[in-house]
Amino acid sequence: MKLSWNGYSFDFSRKTYIMGILNVTPDSFSDGGLYFDEAHAIKRAHEMVEEGADIIDVGGQSTRPGSEPVSVEEELRRTIPVIKALSKEIKVPISIDTYRAQVAKEALDAGASIVNDISGLRFDAEMPAVVSKYNVPVIIMHIKGTPRDMQINPTYEALIPEIMDYLREGIRLAEDAGIDKIIIDPGIGFGKTFDHNLEIIKNLHEFTLLGKPVLIGPSRKAFIGKILGDVPPSERLEGTAAVIAVSILNGANIIRVHDVKEMAKVAKVADAIKREKVLPV
Repeated sequence: MKLSWNGYSFDFSRKTYIMGILNVTPDSFSDGGLYFDEAHAIKRAHEMVEEGADIIDVGGQSTRPGSEPVSVEEELRRTIPVIKALSKEIKVPISIDTYRAQVAKEALDAGASIVNDISGLRFDAEMPAVVSKYNVPVIIMHIKGTPRDMQINPTYEALIPEIMDYLREGIRLAEDAGIDKIIIDPGIGFGKTFDHNLEIIKNLHEFTLLGKPVLIGPSRKAFIGKILGDVPPSERLEGTAAVIAVSILNGANIIRVHDVKEMAKVAKVADAIKREKVLPV
């Protein structure tokens, strides 16, 4: 399975790809405020590329549980200058983490080349047309509810089938708009309980049946902290590493992480076990 666009080419039979998280926000659950300053954000992006990031995912709005949306203008103010600068300075693709078509369009104009939509194309009816026009990959994620209310007693009759149905519909929406480069994400922590997250990771191979590259984003999330004894995000590195290794062995093609240097090493070892070979450094 491969994705090729805008001079980039990802061969998922070869390795697991690493998406580095760059939240230019004051309030994201783990790194909020660290890279809110443009210069700090740009510096961190360069560090992540040096550490092994294959994609830099820029987000200007926190989607942590209970978060309130910021204005479109504020989201643009946070993300576009960073994307413009990075597009001239780094050689890996930049992803815009947004569910708003206007933000996606301006980010793509500024040099982004992937759209990461946590709503799976559901929150903004104009999003499929924007992605199609620019002929870039879209990440379709599953979410139950909205960031504001998604963790208020999320329930399912059949977790994996319901998520797969949502992703199938997202794929249909994309393909109907002429989009042919699609990545899927089951949405760890987005309308999921502790047990739901574990069930998704254990059964991640089910999502490969949809025939699209699978992205997983468990980095530093609360369910890991709970397993380790209610530790804060800063103490969830080893737990994240365990989840990433299991996810790769269960079919993940892209891992979305904060700790790029450490998770690149985890991915390299997991890939060697999964593929029974080691790629040259």
